[in-house]
Amino acid sequence: IIFSSHPPRVVGLIYKHPSDIMSAPLFTFGPYEWAVFSLSYVTAALFLAIVGFKTILAYFVPTAPVFFVLYIYYGHIVAISAVCGFIVALNLAWQLLLCSARSWYRKETANNVVSVDSFVAKDPTGTGGPITSFGCLKVMAMHRSAAGNRSLDNRDPAKTKKYPLKSEESPHVAGLFVSVRAPDLAATTELPSGKGGEAPLVIGTIRMGFGHHRIAYAAASWGADGPDNRPVLFHDLLSITPSEEADLIKNMDKLYSKGSRLTSELGGAAEKAWGAATKSGDADSLRATYQMGELVTPLLGSLDKESPIVCSHTLVACAAVAAGFKHVINLVIDNHAQWFVVAPGCLNLVQGPGNYRDLRRMGVPEKNVRVAGHWCPRDLVENIDKDCDRRIKRAALRKSGKNSPLRLLLPVGGAGAQRRFCVSLLAALAPSVKAGDVQIFLNAGDHSHMKDAFAEVLDAEDIKYAVVNSTAGVYGLRDTLLAGNAPEENVILLAFDDYFPAVATTDILCRAVDVLVCKPSELAFYCLPKIMIRRVGDHEAYSATRASELGDGTAECRTVESVLDYVRMMTTGEGDVLTQMCEYVKTMGKAGTYDGCRIAIKVAREMVKEERKMLS
Repeated sequence: IIFSSHPPRVVGLIYKHPSDIMSAPLFTFGPYEWAVFSLSYVTAALFLAIVGFKTILAYFVPTAPVFFVLYIYYGHIVAISAVCGFIVALNLAWQLLLCSARSWYRKETANNVVSVDSFVAKDPTGTGGPITSFGCLKVMAMHRSAAGNRSLDNRDPAKTKKYPLKSEESPHVAGLFVSVRAPDLAATTELPSGKGGEAPLVIGTIRMGFGHHRIAYAAASWGADGPDNRPVLFHDLLSITPSEEADLIKNMDKLYSKGSRLTSELGGAAEKAWGAATKSGDADSLRATYQMGELVTPLLGSLDKESPIVCSHTLVACAAVAAGFKHVINLVIDNHAQWFVVAPGCLNLVQGPGNYRDLRRMGVPEKNVRVAGHWCPRDLVENIDKDCDRRIKRAALRKSGKNSPLRLLLPVGGAGAQRRFCVSLLAALAPSVKAGDVQIFLNAGDHSHMKDAFAEVLDAEDIKYAVVNSTAGVYGLRDTLLAGNAPEENVILLAFDDYFPAVATTDILCRAVDVLVCKPSELAFYCLPKIMIRRVGDHEAYSATRASELGDGTAECRTVESVLDYVRMMTTGEGDVLTQMCEYVKTMGKAGTYDGCRIAIKVAREMVKEERKMLS
């Protein structure tokens, strides 16, 4: 009875773990324990009644009324006893599984480079703290579902297998080197170095959706022409193929993208469940992420561990720490504080003071978190005043009744979600497009289903549109718009076969448009006016709040009608909404709000300098 309701002391003796034996006082029962405790007594009483009754029947025929009752309801008593016994047995199995999970977790994490448990131990908010038996089970289930039966014994960075790498100059970004796997397994790794032999500054990322890559490219744009002569190496873990570790990450990405698209289309309860999941990244989620990081360290094995590495994904930061890198920076995404977005053993840079305070309140040590600013590309930040003045001038022309169409850039996220909302919005904007009040630049990315969906609406509305499908074409379009010229048509459909132009197009065109119409993802922090449309995941709501309170974006527009309200105000000049946003962008540009990536690169270089000073 005691074992079934509160077994840690008993099972702890089996595993000989003092923390299991003393995990809780013996008689501090909650409602669940009391329910099982009582049910165990009922089961035992019924069992004893059945055994006693059968024993008495074996020797004589009882005459007392109670025995007649037992005789008549014998079958019912047996059935009730069986049900109770089955429930108690299930509870016993569950408790044994929980106690076993704690042992499995200890074995799995015994040789970790850093302790996630220590990192999250002082969380007073309830999302962290010491791991529970159920937490152990959850972590192991998440880890095994991603890792399968692959070996997890490669813990020593010196003994971990390595994939030989080579670097190539990026065909898209001048001065940027990109790492790929060398074709010959016996080849030596050849990577760029500085004039004095300095190891490269590594930008580590994962091609999961567009957001993490976009942030990585933004960081890379600030890395060139550094005072330490370090070349910048763009290291995407998914580019190190073929490799089983990259395949693991790809499978994770497929599940995430499929979930985003499906729940976005279904809406209702499915969307609410997905939204709740995306903002519930507790300490157990971080534990599972770090264990995956330990597993994929071979993807970083051939890089110089003296290199500073700036990571745009928590998994990359965890892998870098586990691989033995000394100078690791994690660029924290979004504006919602949760354990899943930070990494132990490194410096986590955040985009705003609110997120910083929440992370500190959760218990993230001061040495592991700092405010940097928004993750924005260099070209956008350095041209804030010029681009905003151009937008203000165009807004003044519209308000005076002159022809100056409102230019909207509508990009689709990397997961390809939002199809229904974006298609409905495009159809609703059709009258304004036909009237010449609005010009729309639709970035379908590399999602053929979004390209087809946009084309179907445009054809149905009898709207002419031009198609751009190359990076050169995107730059040409941007230069045309910046020169003050009109686009070929009032609607430009941007669609690509390759991944890079799908990501880069939004960044390239941001300078030339009036308003960015996007979900509150990483783009919510960009330095231009924004209309925040329906989110994909509840964690994004906090990014929309950040933009709205800073003044460079709207609150989240959950309906097409609310988007149309802002478009109407911007096309008519009502309330000077767009002009006001531009002034806020200029003010925050001068305050350094958008300098996050510049600060991240600066801090990464300073880490190396500080270590050299200490050694000297």
